[in-house]
Amino acid sequence: MIKSELVQKLADENPNLFHRDVERIVSIVFDEITDSLARGDRVELRGFGAFSVKHRPARVGRNPRSGEAVNIEEKWTPFFKAGKELRDRMNKDGRFSDAATQAMSGPNDS
Repeated sequence: MIKSELVQKLADENPNLFHRDVERIVSIVFDEITDSLARGDRVELRGFGAFSVKHRPARVGRNPRSGEAVNIEEKWTPFFKAGKELRDRMNKDGRFSDAATQAMSGPNDS
């Protein structure tokens, strides 16, 4: 699902709200999550999961083409950990079929 599909679904489920208002609400929520992570804060949505920021220290990597050593700067990256309720809903009663599991894992995974 992409952002526009989420906005459309919420607008369809809430006919009393204008589409532009739903769009603004979704943008505000995403902006607030982004701003909180940029400040280094953790964002927890009960039943869904938690967003946090992880520190990746500087290191020496390799250029895959030439094999040359490359210095990689330290960085902060967003991290998401699914909540128990979300994991339980995804795994309830074999909800994902074998075909869906294979499509998500890719052709080379065994």
